[in-house]
Formats: sequence, structure tokens, C-alpha cells
Amino acid sequence: MRIRAIDLFCGAGGSSWGAREAGVEIVAAFDLWPLAGKAHDANFPEAEFIPGRLEELDVDALTKRLERIDLILSSPECTNHSPAKGNKLRHEQSKDTAFQVVRFAEAFKPRWVIIENVVNMRNWTRYAEFKSALEKLSYNLHEQVLNSAHFGVPQSRRRLFLVADKQQMPPKVTPRKTEPKKIADIVDLKEKYTWTPLRQPNRAKATLERAERGFAALGESKPFLLVYYGSDGGGGWQRLNRPLRTITTVDRFALVKPDPKHGHVMRMLQVPELQAAMGMPPKMKFKTGTRRDRIKMIGNAVCPPVMRHLVTLLIKT
Repeated sequence: MRIRAIDLFCGAGGSSWGAREAGVEIVAAFDLWPLAGKAHDANFPEAEFIPGRLEELDVDALTKRLERIDLILSSPECTNHSPAKGNKLRHEQSKDTAFQVVRFAEAFKPRWVIIENVVNMRNWTRYAEFKSALEKLSYNLHEQVLNSAHFGVPQSRRRLFLVADKQQMPPKVTPRKTEPKKIADIVDLKEKYTWTPLRQPNRAKATLERAERGFAALGESKPFLLVYYGSDGGGGWQRLNRPLRTITTVDRFALVKPDPKHGHVMRMLQVPELQAAMGMPPKMKFKTGTRRDRIKMIGNAVCPPVMRHLVTLLIKT
């Protein structure tokens, strides 16, 4: 019997894609953002997209309409948990949307629930209460931090996975023992995209300073990335022979390469490159909205290979 799943806070469908590749049938997906719904519809025409706030949906009516559900996938709002938000005000009401996962689990009674979020979700003041609510529904819980770079994804993206199983303790996920993929595997250094001179009058001083630190380490003959976020001592640049740093919801990576005419040229990473850095195949469609919208959808997503590995492991046990 095929496993049937719903995807809460589905975004553009990274979790759905990974679960479908593991053999799961995606029955329905839920999200507040209409553009995410259009992207999900394009990639999952077999699934029903249900828009709006989960808090406002009649979950009892949904159980009758969607019938048997074996697995709930969920990626509750993470911005207010994420350190990427910096010192901005964090909204507890937004964090509390995670409790909709408990409400849907209570109504649908699936065997499995998978919650994905930023690692800092564990610092949430209601995190213990959230886990306890799932345990009261007779779920066994296993909590694990997984890095996408260990699953064939050319990006270092650490995420918390809280897995719930009604029948037994969920298994520990063992990452693949393979060499991590590199940025160089997914970026295009040729002339496919528009490049501009690195050194030009309107170029931001901070951008040039990042580039100079890259030149100091690598010399001026090798391409590298500028990284427009973080304060981890990385110097604002990154080599191409390692996985990309974590993709966020905004444009934060620029590629620099030597050029015979201008010395060096640069451009921002493009949607297909960021898509590849998430482990999303080219056939996964991101044609909805503006470039900024697409980057936001990608940055909000779950890496499909990680979810595929996790779901495959779950349904085999």
C-alpha cells in the first residue's frame, strides 16, 4: 500500500519532491503564500494545494476530504527562530504556528510526522512543550541535526529534523560516506550570464574589500565567491572547491573570475545555480514570480535529497 502524505508550510515543495522520490504519494500541500502555491502546483499537479492560514482551516472537514494520511511533512515558519534575522524583533505568535502540526497530527493520526526547521528552533521557549504535545499523541520522537552536504548536496546547510513515529522509535539517520560536492560543480564560469567589471566607480567599498581578501588568499588567477552575510570570520568570500554556504531567502552570493579585458568581472549566482545548490533537479520548475521571489522560495525550501533519504529510511522500518 502506497504511503500518502500531506505537506504543511510546503513552500515550493522541497520536502514534497524528496518524499515523492522516496515513493510517497503527495495528496495535498498547504501554504499561505500564493506564489508558493503556483510553484507547488507546477511541480505536483497530482496534489491539491490548499491556501491560507492553517489556523483558519477546518481540519475535521479536511480529514474526511483527504481520507487516509500516513505521513505529515512540515516546515513551520523559521524566520523568527533563525540567527539570520539578527537582532530584529522576533514574533512569538509566528513561532507558535508550529503547534498547527500538532493539531493536524491529532486529526489525521498519521503514523509519521517530520518537522524540519533551523537548528535554533531548539532554543524556542515552547520547544519542550511542542515535543511534549506530540508525545501525548503517542508519538516516539527522535531529534537530529543533518547537514545537506552529507547527502550529495553542494551546500552546507544544517537543519533540525524532529521525527515522530507512532509505532516505534524513529531510526537515527546515518549520512552518506561520500566526498561532498563542490560549488564548482554547479556554477557556470562561461559567458552564459551577464558579467560586470569588479572594479568600477559605483562598486560598494565592502564588496571590493571582500574581493581583496579573496585575492590575498588565492592570488588573482582563480575564481571564487563573495558572500554577503555572516560574521564567522570567513572574510566575506569562499573558495569554489567546497560546498556553498547556507542559501538564505535573499541574493547573497556573487561569483568573481579573472577577465582579460577588465582584470576581474563578477555576477550574482542565478536561480538555476541556487536550485542546483539545494539539490533540486533542473526539471523542478521555478518560473513563478520575480527573480527575488524565486530566490526566496529556494532559500525557504528543504533540500530534496535529505528528505528523500530520511523518508526512505522511515518507510522501510
